Amino acid sequence: MKSVRLHDDGLVRCPWPGEDPLYMAYHDNEWGVPEYDDRALFEKLILDGFQAGLSWITILRKRDNFRKAFDEFEPAKIARYSDKKVAALMNDAGIVRNRAKIEGTVNSAKAYLKIMEEGPGFSAFLWDFVDGKPKVNNFKTTASVPAATPLSTTMSKELIGRGFKFVGPTIVYAFMQATGMVNDHLVTCHCHDKCGKMKKPKRR
Repeated sequence: MKSVRLHDDGLVRCPWPGEDPLYMAYHDNEWGVPEYDDRALFEKLILDGFQAGLSWITILRKRDNFRKAFDEFEPAKIARYSDKKVAALMNDAGIVRNRAKIEGTVNSAKAYLKIMEEGPGFSAFLWDFVDGKPKVNNFKTTASVPAATPLSTTMSKELIGRGFKFVGPTIVYAFMQATGMVNDHLVTCHCHDKCGKMKKPKRR
């Protein structure tokens, strides 16, 4: 096991953000923090799909461009995208220009709207897979963290069955980690305890 590394700010982190300030801020403030907002969960799932074959920092650096290009990830707007809009997105250098992923986002938006119409919402649908609360893992090394799990495979199959695209088990597990459904901060990381204790905010 590698020795625990202290950053200049005196904090111990998971090793993956390195010294990149944007990546470190994302690690500290977003990754593993339980997300319960329907639209925010949709955005994260789509961006994780765009990440397939790339590194997350590539997507993170383009996230603001993605939000602008995709109407702040409002599914009702995306579901109505025309061929002309898809062509415009294919010409947008600020995002990842992949036709299958762009068209897949339109399909996923339609699937999201169907879930919202049918029941308690997208957030409740997803969080139900982990019984509504974060699953806290206690990994000591990055090598111990799985790329996918039986649970992410189950969620993946359900999402695919409902019409979502680019939601394979590995993408879904990365999504579960990012949205705090599983807490995969290493036990030595300063975020591990914090994320594990976070509770769902009360509905106003």
